[in-house]
Amino acid sequence: MLIAVASKDGKEINQHFGHAERFLIYDVENSNAKLVDERKVERYCSFDPEHPLRGHLLKSIAEALDGCRAVVTAQMGEHPKGELEKLGVEPFVASGSIKMTLVELAKIL
Repeated sequence: MLIAVASKDGKEINQHFGHAERFLIYDVENSNAKLVDERKVERYCSFDPEHPLRGHLLKSIAEALDGCRAVVTAQMGEHPKGELEKLGVEPFVASGSIKMTLVELAKIL
């Protein structure tokens, strides 16, 4: 299964959802998590007076994460969590080593 991760360094889950300008896409199978893609997105936490809830950005991010079962970030607000769920992407907040965390997460998905 594919899982998207917000990470500053590519090793740890250590980036807030709203600050991510890219998501690392991992294919998680059995006890292995392999990096297979990187998808660039527009930062969700950006000022737009005409769209204060930034729903258009959430939709764009969800489209960029198409095919991913879940997205894992260090922090995420309640509004983005709810909207991502509506768009079919399961949000998770976690920290630690990417590969180890994704292997454990895959066990419950």
